[in-house]
Amino acid sequence: MIIPVRCFTCGKVIGNKWKVFQDMLRKEEDTGKVLDELGLRKFCCRRMMLCHIELIDTVLDYNEKKEE
Repeated sequence: MIIPVRCFTCGKVIGNKWKVFQDMLRKEEDTGKVLDELGLRKFCCRRMMLCHIELIDTVLDYNEKKEE
């Protein structure tokens, strides 16, 4: 849904790096370099960024507004 604030394994703050990660990936092809530049050197933090799927927009399409 939304990127977690902290890595599930080590507890490092990664939530603030998601938008920067997306922007840098659009400019540069090498994902490893982008993760290194963001300071994500542990495998667990890299996994959190690489495996995250942004589903919030899809889920919000199914939100029913109840009007009275």
